[in-house]
Amino acid sequence: MAMRVIEISSFGGPDVLRLGERSVPVAGAGEVLIRVSASGINRPDVLQRAGMYPAPAGASDIPGLEIAGTIVSGDASALEQAQLAVGDRVCALVAGGGYAEYCVAPVGQCLPVPAGLSDVEAASLPETFFTVWSNVFDRGGLQSGETLLVQGGTSGIGVTAIQIAKAMGAKVIATAGSDAKCQACLALGADHAIDYKTQDFQVEALRLTEGRGVDVVLDMVAGSYVAKEVQCLAEDGRLVIIAVQGGVQSEFNAAQVMRKRLTITGSTLRARPVAFKAQIAKACLQQVWPLLASGVIKPVVHSVFAAQDASQAHALMESNQHVGKIVLTWSAA
Repeated sequence: MAMRVIEISSFGGPDVLRLGERSVPVAGAGEVLIRVSASGINRPDVLQRAGMYPAPAGASDIPGLEIAGTIVSGDASALEQAQLAVGDRVCALVAGGGYAEYCVAPVGQCLPVPAGLSDVEAASLPETFFTVWSNVFDRGGLQSGETLLVQGGTSGIGVTAIQIAKAMGAKVIATAGSDAKCQACLALGADHAIDYKTQDFQVEALRLTEGRGVDVVLDMVAGSYVAKEVQCLAEDGRLVIIAVQGGVQSEFNAAQVMRKRLTITGSTLRARPVAFKAQIAKACLQQVWPLLASGVIKPVVHSVFAAQDASQAHALMESNQHVGKIVLTWSAA
């Protein structure tokens, strides 16, 4: 049985994405096969297309890290243990293969579609929600009453971090690249928004905290930002780096790290073991999914494209004009 997929014909710009055909994959032990309704687009997909972020060993070469759809088959015992069944609507985090009409996913990385959400909305959740929970709360240890600085508040990660942090009782300062994007951050619940093109986020973060500094920084830039983030962290502050869009080299004041007892950490999620991601899934199901079902937290989907228009979707992501997530949809051939 064949399925349509979006393939990377060669490394390059958005136009290298091509509609192709592959055999439908087969679910193995601990896995399910999902008929995909919608596929979320993420920055790592863009990097993979450009040849800068290869798929982990054993993962599909088809891009796509998050999907939503219907379970069509799978490991019966694993499904029963996860309280899932054939026919259930789920969203899932995958290590690759998401830009396809069918995708295999580990059962532990599948979550039920939250009540009231469409498949398009659900497909926008796994990558950013898993990433934010793992980095802001597990690694960064953000607590109620603390202050989080989110770099890139209107990105998929940013809109998720703002909402979850606010729901968990934290104060949020977000950076964005225009007045309109700053307003979008505030509308999502951020307490303050800093236009990084016209303001110095280090100066503003210290001013907004009356000189104390922020407790946690979620950084997708790295590069020259690290030095400024070290300066605007409070004592016992935590800097969590999850991307290096500003470059991999950083110089910072190590004496400040010692004096303020700072923690600088970071992670990538894609290559981590299934068991690790399954633990994040459980935490999200317990802590965050009820907030989605109740509407306290809402998916932010900027644009939806038909799968065959994936190149246009990638061009939009690279333009940085979007607020929130970009999603592909699959309709019957």
